[in-house]
Amino acid sequence: MDQDQRWQLADIIALFDGLFADTYQTRLIRGADEPLYRPADAQTPYHQVIFAHGFYASALHEISHWCIAGAKRRMLEDYGYWYEPDGRDAVQQSAFEAVEVAPQALESLLTQACGRTFHVSVDNLGGEAEVDRGGFAAKVQQRAERYVEEGLPLRAGALVAALAAFYLDGASLADAITQGRQRLDAAERHS
Repeated sequence: MDQDQRWQLADIIALFDGLFADTYQTRLIRGADEPLYRPADAQTPYHQVIFAHGFYASALHEISHWCIAGAKRRMLEDYGYWYEPDGRDAVQQSAFEAVEVAPQALESLLTQACGRTFHVSVDNLGGEAEVDRGGFAAKVQQRAERYVEEGLPLRAGALVAALAAFYLDGASLADAITQGRQRLDAAERHS
């Protein structure tokens, strides 16, 4: 299979929705410009993890934020967080990187489960601040290692299992979803 065809948006959407549409009333949505998380409302009866421009990496990044967000945060648009757009100064960039370490660490593990290469994002191309990409990448790697040692959040662990089954082990979408759902169900039985 051609490498460009290996990672289809329809597959990542099917895997995410197969795990979380019924269990968490949450769907992965291909968006246009900016990514966004929208909780369910009167017009849309399910929560939406909206990723930007149909980019596969954007889907994984937005999923990582959702996997970390607690129940209260998932009731708020964009989890109630601020976002300072491209063009941040040094203080703003430092704050951005501090809140992005955990999601990007989780994104790196999701990316690895897909058999892809992860690249950190400092997301400040036009900013005034000098960006230490290598230093930030090291912090992200350290946090990813901590996730592996301590265990992933429940939803992230289920998704990693499904992604690895599909992309690394060659399972069908249905079988990969089943493996992820078994992980969710097992955790619920033990809680």
